[in-house]
Amino acid sequence: MDFPALSVDAQPRPWTGRDDGDGDAHRRWWQAVTPHSQSQQDGSPLRADPPVRVPPLAGTDATARPAVILGFCSDEGVRRNKGRTGAAAAPAAIRSALGPLAYHSDRPVADAGDVVVRDGELEAGQARAGAAVAGLLDGGRLTMVLGGGHETAYASYLGVAGSRAVRDGQRLGVLNLDAHFDLRDEPVPSSGTPFLQMARAEAAEGRELSYAVVGISEPNNTRALFSTADELGVKYLLDEDCTAGAAGAFVADFLSGIDVLYLTIDLDVLPAAVAPGVSAPAAYGVPLPVISAVCRQVVASGKLLHADVAELNPAFDIDNRTARVAARLVSILLG
Repeated sequence: MDFPALSVDAQPRPWTGRDDGDGDAHRRWWQAVTPHSQSQQDGSPLRADPPVRVPPLAGTDATARPAVILGFCSDEGVRRNKGRTGAAAAPAAIRSALGPLAYHSDRPVADAGDVVVRDGELEAGQARAGAAVAGLLDGGRLTMVLGGGHETAYASYLGVAGSRAVRDGQRLGVLNLDAHFDLRDEPVPSSGTPFLQMARAEAAEGRELSYAVVGISEPNNTRALFSTADELGVKYLLDEDCTAGAAGAFVADFLSGIDVLYLTIDLDVLPAAVAPGVSAPAAYGVPLPVISAVCRQVVASGKLLHADVAELNPAFDIDNRTARVAARLVSILLG
């Protein structure tokens, strides 16, 4: 059987980390992650692994679907949004922070390499990443994209919307952990436009975007953005209201109305002291324990189809603090 090619630009590199010995009792992420595919010597696209014979979602069996990590090396969207560039280096930084962590799961995890946005060609890169994600999802994988600026979100959406799960009519929900709506109406797509792009793409398919945000900063979103959110029926919880109980109830209510979930985490949802290495550090932010609890809640729901982590900027990080937080959240979602 011929399986679809993955449109990646850079093959996975070896992971590294501390070596405490052989065997599962000593295993760390760098020892658990394997290359998803081998590069073709003739320069042709990488081949996807054969599909896994499991349902698109595995219900409460959280380890039934193997996971695949894909990097999206882009800061073109941040540049267009007049932010601080540098997020293209984030996938490597997150892998570096994740590799030494202890691995406590039985889930197989593979690395598919990176899609790289070059020469300002954001839309083409998003299309390549989306095609790769869709192919992996249809092969029965749980997919995790490491961004990249939050233009990563539209790349992820293209993959999720193109997957069999959504094409077959399962109700998709998009949950964003973020200080910003990212609903800007701009002539050129950027890191500030992905969710309006999603809403318009869903409308073109005769569907309505089911979109919710945890952590909205009122001072950092204009009245126009709140109006757009209200017009689109966006559900949101302000950062100042994000107690553990309130966030848990908000997410539970959102999950009850959907079949499959795309979770996207913009690291600027966290306080600047926790996540300094982002384009727009938060003056207030949502406490890390609340964000961590939401991630665990999403995993426990059995509805997680795809996730991504965006906006790490290693050039502005302090002691790899933000990269370590990103790695911790990835380990929760894939563990």
